[in-house]
Amino acid sequence: FHPAAFVEIKKREMAFRTEMGLYYSYFKIIIEAPSFWNGLCEIMNDRLTEYPLVINTLQRFNLYPEVVLASWYRIYTAVMDFLGVPTKMCWTVNRGKDLSPVESCEGWGDPASFYVAVIFLLNGLMMSLFFIYGTYLSGSRLGGLITVMCYFFNHGECTRVMWTPPLRESFSYPFLVLQMLLLTYILRIPNVNKGSLIALCVSNIFFMLPWQFAQFVLLTQIASLFAVCIMGYIDSCKLQKILSVHMVSLVVCFILMFGNSMLLTSYYAASLVVIWGILELTPRVFKRNRSQVCMWVIEGCAWLVGTVTLKYLTSLAFGVADDAHIGNILKAKFIGYKDFDTLMYTCAAEFDFMEKETPIRYIKTLLLPVVLVVFVVIVKRVSIFIFLQVIYHALQLLAYSVLLFGWLFCKIQPRTLVFAILALMAIEGSANLQTQWNIMGEFSNLPQEELLEWIQVNTRQDAIFAGAMPTMASVKLSAFRPIVNHPHYEDAGLRARTKIVYSMYSRKPAKEVKKELIKLGVNYYILEESLCVSRKKPGCSMPEIWDVEDPANSGRIPLCTLMSQDSRPYFITVFENSNYRVLKIPNE
Repeated sequence: FHPAAFVEIKKREMAFRTEMGLYYSYFKIIIEAPSFWNGLCEIMNDRLTEYPLVINTLQRFNLYPEVVLASWYRIYTAVMDFLGVPTKMCWTVNRGKDLSPVESCEGWGDPASFYVAVIFLLNGLMMSLFFIYGTYLSGSRLGGLITVMCYFFNHGECTRVMWTPPLRESFSYPFLVLQMLLLTYILRIPNVNKGSLIALCVSNIFFMLPWQFAQFVLLTQIASLFAVCIMGYIDSCKLQKILSVHMVSLVVCFILMFGNSMLLTSYYAASLVVIWGILELTPRVFKRNRSQVCMWVIEGCAWLVGTVTLKYLTSLAFGVADDAHIGNILKAKFIGYKDFDTLMYTCAAEFDFMEKETPIRYIKTLLLPVVLVVFVVIVKRVSIFIFLQVIYHALQLLAYSVLLFGWLFCKIQPRTLVFAILALMAIEGSANLQTQWNIMGEFSNLPQEELLEWIQVNTRQDAIFAGAMPTMASVKLSAFRPIVNHPHYEDAGLRARTKIVYSMYSRKPAKEVKKELIKLGVNYYILEESLCVSRKKPGCSMPEIWDVEDPANSGRIPLCTLMSQDSRPYFITVFENSNYRVLKIPNE
């Protein structure tokens, strides 16, 4: 153990915050194991992440990207070592201010650099897919160019891969673009061949495997296709073939994820079955002499009620409550429902409604005005055969933000006008790009660095930690200590554990909180004073969230405030700096 090396590795790893650190930790386990298969077995029998439970992380989390990248890294380093080719360059950096010097390395032989570089390469290849997509839809390479330019002009709105490379959508997004390209091809051709259906199935699998929320994107897709079908723009036979592909890919993902029940009990799975049933039963039950609008309403209501009912029944049958919070989040959005779990989501910016400034930014780059004008023109001009594709994309647009409709211009406007509009887009777009390029800096979190060094030196390897979810991911990744909670919140049992851990920020008595933490087997609690006082918006500080969940104790001083003043007699403060306080939990 070399302190300088540990500090450098840890400093790189600290940049992977929250879920990113959790995912990267499994990549690290596999590449540091004696063999690839040893590492794979270790993450399939993991005791560190939810101590003392032993979990199969391939089943619980979407970790196939880490498995693939770890295998590539091991192959790459083995080949380069065999050939005698250096894979990284290292040097010592003196940080001053009484800080220990660190050894800094760059090159593909450095695990973190390799990991991030592959993600950036994948998202770079996505630009080629966007170009092909735009070219295919517009029938002109100019359409592909405009698609890519619109993406870059609105780069800050299109992706967050530059900030959070290891997040799941960084791996899935490119395959979504490929999947939508293949789907558009299938909608366009009169006779669907097996090859295109197989390609669509494979792209579905590659899209779903890395990302737990991919099912919601695909739900909006099949809902849009169903609407296209009942309006008569696509025949039911073709839709049933597409549904078959979705069903097969869903089953394959279910098997590859060792029977992850959330897949089979999802709204997406229920919707596939219900739509298939409607397509089969409608011709037999209803006569076609009914009003067309009446049929649309009946089939639409049947889909909505059937999907919700079937999802509820399958969840009940399998005893699955892992995605119960999704319904509560929707209730919180639209009818003001509140509980601890929903507030943990809705208080985060990622789960809030779209910022008011977002459409303004789209208007400034002319993306939104151009999309609206082009859509109106195409609705008026194109044939019914082409129109079915436009309807599908328009309905998909209503479900989630599609930012890349510049390709439509070259279908209906002269080239000169296209270039003129592109030039106008570039005025604000180039400023956006320059803003992105000007963002430079070096990650530094000295308080967390001190915390992790203290844990590494002063605690046993089997010491069990609890605390805020983002910090726990760093403790597991850099200090390799067992933790009882983590940032992957899509599990009912984990949500219950996290609620117990976060009771330190409630107004409950210290004795009661200590008793519950001991039941979890916790030895050390990492208290963050910022969580006790920070408030992203009204009602979103941790004590305020707990006031909703535990009104009986509202009005009392928050326990975290009391612990910051004096942790005795129930806890012992063993480490303290500007951001963190480590409380040892003595056995009763």
